[in-house]
Amino acid sequence: MIPWLDGDSPFPPLASARKEPNGLLAVGGDLSPRRLLEAYRLGIFPWFSEGDPILWWSPDPRMVLFPDELKVSRSLAKALRNRRYEVRFDCDFEGVIRACSAPRDGQPGTWITPEMRSAYLRLHQLGYAHSVETWMDGELAGGLYGVALGAAFFGESMFARVRDASKIALVHLVRKLHAEGFGMIDCQMRTGHLASLGAREIPRTRFSRKLRELVDYDRAPRSWRSDAEQGHVPA
Repeated sequence: MIPWLDGDSPFPPLASARKEPNGLLAVGGDLSPRRLLEAYRLGIFPWFSEGDPILWWSPDPRMVLFPDELKVSRSLAKALRNRRYEVRFDCDFEGVIRACSAPRDGQPGTWITPEMRSAYLRLHQLGYAHSVETWMDGELAGGLYGVALGAAFFGESMFARVRDASKIALVHLVRKLHAEGFGMIDCQMRTGHLASLGAREIPRTRFSRKLRELVDYDRAPRSWRSDAEQGHVPA
């Protein structure tokens, strides 16, 4: 049986997560800031469809990107050098999460439900959730959002309306995190897209050990809006 979270009941041990589906750990609970931040500290994230109960996951292995392992392809380097764009942080978090929640080709719905959007907007207001935005010709062309906790960043979703726009945002994010001493970006589950950028899978036990080193780093939550970078980024 999958444990049901009720009220303030704690998450079960990560080792009790199911192998199939990979990482399903618990059901229920809520999406309050307290519950979400507790989950991230433990390496757990919510992922469920509209109309379903909240499902909590901790897959094994875990996909991560270490900031110094970012891979920039020749085509992406060219986009970084040659395209006219502006990268902003936390200027339109709501716009980014709404764009990420739009159904993708071949998918009937989205896991970023109105309930999820409201929960992460609250984390954004508290200084924990952040957006990285690529703007072209005054329009939001792509971006990503996630949660920063200590010296760890937890990527949630990304979107692109223009080719390479989400990758441009990711490169800016990684370079910012590297400069500020962040040690790991959690990518949750493996995708070929993330692997092409340098992300790789590591055992959950190693992920958990690394996370414990990073989440208690003395860094107060804050808005990243004043950190906006503009123009081109050297490849």
